Amino acid sequence: MSDMWGYPQTAGHRAGNDLTGYKVEATDGAIGKVDKCSDEVGSAYLVVDIGIWIFGKHVLLPAGTVKSIDVSARKVYVSRTKEEIKDAPEFDKEKHLGDAHYHQSLGAYYQTPRNMPR
Repeated sequence: MSDMWGYPQTAGHRAGNDLTGYKVEATDGAIGKVDKCSDEVGSAYLVVDIGIWIFGKHVLLPAGTVKSIDVSARKVYVSRTKEEIKDAPEFDKEKHLGDAHYHQSLGAYYQTPRNMPR
């Protein structure tokens, strides 16, 4: 599950690149924008504001869901559908730092194959 919390080498991410404000593109279209990001080794993630779909909802996407980053277009492409992201557990700003169970449950959510019940 640790692979889920690191940017894939093929994504084009460079440590120190601030992705805040980048648009997030799911496999089936735009889903929101990056509100916060982390490069922390073994715990890298994006907090995505999907308020355009659900008022005021933020979700935490493990860095392992990032397929590619287009710096010139300021877009992050992720390997999940809009529905998967909308159905993800809501970002919990109290638990995301230092709560191993929270990270495990999020990692499990994103690693579960789409055709299996969650």
